[in-house]
Amino acid sequence: MNQQIVMLVLILVVFYFFMIRPQMKKQKELKKFRESIKVGDKVVTIGGIHGKILELNDTTVLINSEGSKIRLDKTAISTSSEDMLTATVK
Repeated sequence: MNQQIVMLVLILVVFYFFMIRPQMKKQKELKKFRESIKVGDKVVTIGGIHGKILELNDTTVLINSEGSKIRLDKTAISTSSEDMLTATVK
């Protein structure tokens, strides 16, 4: 009985450090990135649309993608185009 409790606690600790903690860190970094974007930045949406930010509001972003203007929720921004370029070069 005592060994079962120890094993359960050990499994929960391993689960926390390998699954929950990295996901929380990734979400925190993404939130920080979304708060730091500014007009003129080149971004990529979660749908894969590449564009340049034309206008920023509290919750929405207006981007220009090859002549088309699209208004998106800020949560739809996934990364910077510059980050995508450096990731493909490595």
